[in-house]
Amino acid sequence: MSRKQLDRFVQRLKASPSGAVFNPWWEVDRENDIGRIASIIRRQQLRAYVKERLGRATLVVIGEALGYRGGHFSGIPMTSERMLLRKQQHIVAGIKPRRTSKPSVCPNGFSETTATIVWGALLKIGVLPDEFVLWNAFPWHSFDPRRGLLSNRRPNKSEQLSGRHVLKDFLELFPCEQIVALGKIAGAQLEQLGVHAHCVRHPASGGAKLFRQQIAKIVR
Repeated sequence: MSRKQLDRFVQRLKASPSGAVFNPWWEVDRENDIGRIASIIRRQQLRAYVKERLGRATLVVIGEALGYRGGHFSGIPMTSERMLLRKQQHIVAGIKPRRTSKPSVCPNGFSETTATIVWGALLKIGVLPDEFVLWNAFPWHSFDPRRGLLSNRRPNKSEQLSGRHVLKDFLELFPCEQIVALGKIAGAQLEQLGVHAHCVRHPASGGAKLFRQQIAKIVR
């Protein structure tokens, strides 16, 4: 994959829907970001993450939507700032990972439960960091307008449809035989694209144990 192709994919992420949706790669969270450079940092980290896994990843894991504790500030799906800062695993190569949230908002960087569970489960069963790649059916961060940007909500049907072309493009970059959907919404989006995927329990809301059991059976 050439740099132009990667840039083209990242450019496509610019077309996020209007409304209560935050685009971490092309928008600045004026309340919580360190400054205008935040979106540039997130684009760099996403590029490094994707580039490192092209031609290497054998497993794709698709979640529902970007979360404010994860990709909103790291720029990488199902990956938190704290994971990047503590270098718990080899997430990006060629650049020094950086946080984009203000330390005054979250002193140690944001941490996301789903990210911690997914990464932990895959590494525990022996999948190397560059052998799996994480993405979301709705690639942007849908938030509750009443609660502000530091909140999550399920993307509505119109929003889910708007993200489908990006999901299709992403799967063309990673034509892996093994594709796993976290939960029914991600599974339905993949089905709409005619993509066969293993649908497992989303690790949130008490689903961690079942998720670990299911993903272990698929990968072995």
